[in-house]
Amino acid sequence: MQFTHEHHEIQKTLKRFIDAEINPHVDEWEEAEMFPAHEVFKKLGNLGLLGLTKAEAYGGAGLDYSYGMAMAEALGHIDCGGIPMAIGVQTDMCTPALARFGSEELKKEFLVAAIAGDTVGCIGVSEPGAGSDVSAIQSKARKDGGDYVITGQKMWITNSLQADWMCMLVNTGEGPAHKNKSLVMVPLRENGKLRAGIEVASKIRKIGMHSSDTGLIYFDEVRVPQRNLIGQEGHGFIYQMQQFQEERLWCAASCLQSLGNCIQWTVEWAQERKMFGATLADQQWVQFKLAEMKTELESLRALTYRACELYVGGQDVLELASMAKLKAGRLSRLIPDGCMQFWGGMGFTWENKVSRMYRDARLGSIGGGADEVMMGIIAKTMGVAKRRAS
Repeated sequence: MQFTHEHHEIQKTLKRFIDAEINPHVDEWEEAEMFPAHEVFKKLGNLGLLGLTKAEAYGGAGLDYSYGMAMAEALGHIDCGGIPMAIGVQTDMCTPALARFGSEELKKEFLVAAIAGDTVGCIGVSEPGAGSDVSAIQSKARKDGGDYVITGQKMWITNSLQADWMCMLVNTGEGPAHKNKSLVMVPLRENGKLRAGIEVASKIRKIGMHSSDTGLIYFDEVRVPQRNLIGQEGHGFIYQMQQFQEERLWCAASCLQSLGNCIQWTVEWAQERKMFGATLADQQWVQFKLAEMKTELESLRALTYRACELYVGGQDVLELASMAKLKAGRLSRLIPDGCMQFWGGMGFTWENKVSRMYRDARLGSIGGGADEVMMGIIAKTMGVAKRRAS
């Protein structure tokens, strides 16, 4: 995959926006442990950046997924991890299934507003007892007249303290765990207030991703029209697995520039830092370690670009997307950690950018499917591990 002039122009536009509207406020939003999602998303929507890969009929640009990858990579220009993740939830995690399988009515009600930046969405999969094991979710939706009545809870939900709606995975039947789930669009608020039966618990405090609000949400007999079902009932697990492919490609692409920044910051520091009568950068072991980091990063870029190219070409990239996500998570731990070592005491300070990346990037091996889940998927696609009977 090679970026064209149009890809680069999208990245330039986004970086100009980041420099003017996001980075000057990052420290403030990190301290507040939340950023004004509605305000930021509306400005991104006005620039046409929230629907690059969505159909023009709903306000999108109708471009192929490589443009989404270009945007994800440029989001690494933001001086923290929480805000890019929140934007990625809107563009690549809570809307792909809606755009692909949702009814015309649902798209007009939810997708159009999400692309315009008029609403903030979230994806409701994880629960207190079901994170990486998606099949273990317990939230249920029973039918009553023309409604679903939803009871359960969702945890680790990005954007949830501000979200207007949730694309929610729930059990809608009693059959096998991979065939009894559905994706349902659940409005969370009316006139700015939480709907009856919905309770958002206190904000979850995390070691990183501070500017991204993360919540635990309770649902107690919450009524949603059955027409809010995405696609076919009982196909939710499949839809979510397909949705995960884009999420995992996004995760890999989104760390390319940020990890590159981390290396570059460290190169500049090493060239200035005096040590034993020379600079830190004069030490061959420092040079070699930084060279190794850069090589690993470019390997991830090549893998991610190849997966994206095949995905745009219509191929199933389950294996490659899982590999890219696995590699991205690993490098998001190794590179900031290695760089921080070279910063010495300065790297151990709260305000240091490498320190912030060290905290933020640790989520990469946990969220969106833990490293072990990625390796399990890869083992199955290789034929090494047996596939679970459905």
